[in-house]
Amino acid sequence: MAKIGVFFGSSTGNTEDAAKQIAEALGVEATEISSASDDEVIGCDYIVFGLSTWGAGDVQDDFDDFMDTLESMDFSGKKVAIFGLGDQESYPDTFVDGMGIVGRAVKAAGGELVGAVATDGYEYDASEAEEGGKFIGLPLDEDNQSDQSAGRIAAWVAELKKSFT
Repeated sequence: MAKIGVFFGSSTGNTEDAAKQIAEALGVEATEISSASDDEVIGCDYIVFGLSTWGAGDVQDDFDDFMDTLESMDFSGKKVAIFGLGDQESYPDTFVDGMGIVGRAVKAAGGELVGAVATDGYEYDASEAEEGGKFIGLPLDEDNQSDQSAGRIAAWVAELKKSFT
C-alpha cells in the first residue's frame, strides 16, 4: 500500500488546521515539518507539503529551516502536492510565493508536482506559485476567503486522490 505523508509548517495555526483537514480526507496524520526526519519525508510515495507565505514572499519559518534539507533530497519517482496560505489583499504581489519556492525546489530534486489549481476566484497581482495560468498547488486565503477554504480543500483532495495512484 502506498504511503502518503502530509507535512506542514505553521506559525499562527491556519496552515496546521488546513493540513489536518487535508490529512483527514486522505486518511493519514499531518506532521509538523520541524519534527519530521528526512527519511520520514522521503519514505513516502506521495507527499503533501503545506506552508504559508510571510512578508514580501518569504517561506514560513519552519519551512525556511527545512529548505536546505529539502533541496538535498532526491524526489525522483515521487508525486508531491503543495498547498499554501497567503493574503491576496495585503500582499497581492507575492501571493502564496512560498508555495512556488518549495515547488521549484521539489522539481529541481526530481519530484513531480501534482494538484495544480485554476487561478479563477483569486484576486492578486503576481505569484511565484503560478505557472501556465494555474497555481502549482492549492492556494488558501484565510484572511479574505476563509468561507471558501473547506470547499477548495475538498475539491483539491478529490483530485489528489486521482493523482495518487
